[in-house]
Amino acid sequence: MTSVETPSGGSANAPQRLGADLRQLRELRHATLRRVADATDISAAYLLKLERGDVQSPSPHVLKRLATYFKLSYLDLMALAGYAVSDADVARKTRGVLASALAAEPLTDSEERAVTAFLVALRSQPGRGE
Repeated sequence: MTSVETPSGGSANAPQRLGADLRQLRELRHATLRRVADATDISAAYLLKLERGDVQSPSPHVLKRLATYFKLSYLDLMALAGYAVSDADVARKTRGVLASALAAEPLTDSEERAVTAFLVALRSQPGRGE
């Protein structure tokens, strides 16, 4: 059984990481805060606070709605928010935010070439794992 704990012991920068990833996902989809708010029944003001990293413990219900809207793994989003997800098998099977964003909409040939070139350049830099 999978259990989830509150983010009390999570990473101190979890709210900022979650916010940055949510903002990137929204921008990748060319969605406004209002569009996401309307689709998820979450206020635009609260979404803005999430994106800024101002919400220390976002509601799991809010995260579930965002996971559904962005077509993300709910457990990935919970972990990103700093909640301890204890089932290692589930965590290994879920996709990351970037993979989900890329899978949400097919890349054009030129976008695929650009992303590939960027990854090749990024991965060739020394100290990239830091």
